[in-house]
This record gives sequence, C-alpha cells and structure tokens, in this order.
Amino acid sequence: MAAVMRSLYFLLPGTGKRFACGGLWAELKAFELAKQICPAEIVTYRQREQNTRFLDDVLQEDLKDVIFVMSWGFDVAKLAKRLKKHNAIYHAHSAGYGFTVPSNVPIVTVSRNTLGYWGQRAPHSLIYYLPNQISDEFSNQNLNRDIDVLIHTRKSSEYLLNQLIPTLQKRCKVEIINTHVDSLAAVFNRTKVYLYDSAEYWAQQRVSEGFGLQPMEAIACGCQVFSSVNGGLSDYLDPGFNCYKIAAYSTEFDVQRILSAIERPAPVIPESFLAEYRGQNILDRLAVILREVNEFFDHKQTHPATIEPLTRSRLAKLALQRIIAKIQKKLQ
Repeated sequence: MAAVMRSLYFLLPGTGKRFACGGLWAELKAFELAKQICPAEIVTYRQREQNTRFLDDVLQEDLKDVIFVMSWGFDVAKLAKRLKKHNAIYHAHSAGYGFTVPSNVPIVTVSRNTLGYWGQRAPHSLIYYLPNQISDEFSNQNLNRDIDVLIHTRKSSEYLLNQLIPTLQKRCKVEIINTHVDSLAAVFNRTKVYLYDSAEYWAQQRVSEGFGLQPMEAIACGCQVFSSVNGGLSDYLDPGFNCYKIAAYSTEFDVQRILSAIERPAPVIPESFLAEYRGQNILDRLAVILREVNEFFDHKQTHPATIEPLTRSRLAKLALQRIIAKIQKKLQ
C-alpha cells in the first residue's frame, strides 16, 4: 500500500472563456474534490495563464511523486505520448475518439456508458467509475414555476429549435437560454418542463455524450425532463419513470405529451436517486480509486507489463486461429 498519496496535476488546455464547456466545469469540480484527499493543482498546456502552471515548465521538474490527470478527449493521445515516462491517468468523459491508451494509464470514467466502452477497448487497464458531481444547489426549492418549458440552445437539435419550440410557443410559455446564466438552479426551480436533445449534436462530433449534467440537474430541481437518452444520459435517465423520451415519432406527439406534463405535478424523485451523484459519495469513491491507483504506480516502478495487448494484429491472429480450429474440427 502506498505510504503517501502522490500529487495530482489536472491537465487542462486552459480555464478561460475559450475553453468554457460542461467538461471544463466537471473537471474543475473533480479538482476541488481531489484537493480534499491529496495535494492537487491545475496545469494548463495550450494557454499560459496567470497564477497557473504550464506543462512545458512542469516537465522540467522531478515528477516521481506526481500523477497527471488527462481529460480533454481531443488532446489525450498527444498528451499520453508526452507523458509516457511519467504517471498519468485518463479521466474519460465522452467516448469514441478512436485512440487507445497503454495499460499503464488507469482510466477513470464519468459514466457507466463510458466504462463499458473502455472496458472493451482497454481490457488490460485499470478502469474505474466516478460519476460527475451534482452540486447541492441543484435541489427542489418548491417555488412557483412560472416557466412552462425551458430549453438551452447549446447542443440542441434542429428539430428542437426549428420544429418543436415554434409549435410550443403558440401553446405555452417557453423560455430559451442562449447565453450564460448566473444560477441555472434558480431557473430550473421556476421551470415545469426542461427539454434536452443532444443526440444530433454528438453524432456530428462523432463522439458520445459523456454524462449530460443538465438533465440530471433539472431532475434534482423538480423539473419534468424530456430528453434524448444517448451516451452517458442512459446511465440515469429512465423514460416513463424519471423522464420522457423526446423527439418520439412526431412533433404532434411530443407537443401532446409536453402539454400534458405541464398540467400535472412532477413525480417526486427520492434523494437516494441523487445521492450517487452528490459530493460525499463521489469523494468516498475517489478516495478508494486514488488509493488503488497509487498502489498501481508503486508496483509499476519495479514490474513490467506482462499481458499481451489486444491490438489489431493480435485480433487478426486470434480470428485466424479460430478459423483454423473450425476447419480442423470439420476434418476430424
């Protein structure tokens, strides 16, 4: 067992507006939680920022007691090559980028959907599940809900923006968010129905929805949610029970169901459902994961990898062996 936890260096391209997105906020939340367990700091690698260290400078130091945390999917393959002589883990959000990581890089996934992806793609790596955090501010305050339908334009499908919303605007009060909101929790607590449809967006990106924070945050605030169930959303969305599947068959059918939902109270979602995504549970899980990861890096110092990787050439070899075995069986 590792005597001392190594420091974590969370690698981000930058923390400014240029890089603002759900993945950045989720990674910063993970960083804040990690600081409660071991030393941790942010290190940028694309953009130099005041009061933040830069990767080029950090790589000149003694890093034997450091673990780098990679997370920005489009950059992970290049970062892994730069860090091949150092301890590194991949904090995996979206899946489907196409790269692989060596077995000496543990993978921590934010959804079971991504867990399954890497379980198949990296069968000889340490792999863990650590969901994203839903902050305590996202809770049902039982306020008057004066917004019938809420939609955030980012990641929304053309269907949602150009067909469903114009139709709903003729029938109910619709609020459209297309800029930054200081308190999304406050808006969710004023909303009856929240619409989220990201399947088209992620199909264009050719990667998966990593977690999908906003539908979970809306549920926590007492909204009824109409959502796609692609990627990480399938971890927790259960159509017919805690949400409704959006873009189902026809605009008229969606409108019919949404208007009916507006007229009835939202089902009560037990706190036990949300507990998995609250800070304390994630902190407890992270402590276990970091302990095991540190033990692994202790082991790696004196032991080489001895399990043959599942490369394309090996898969081709296994397929050929299977074909030969079938032929030999028929000839017996």
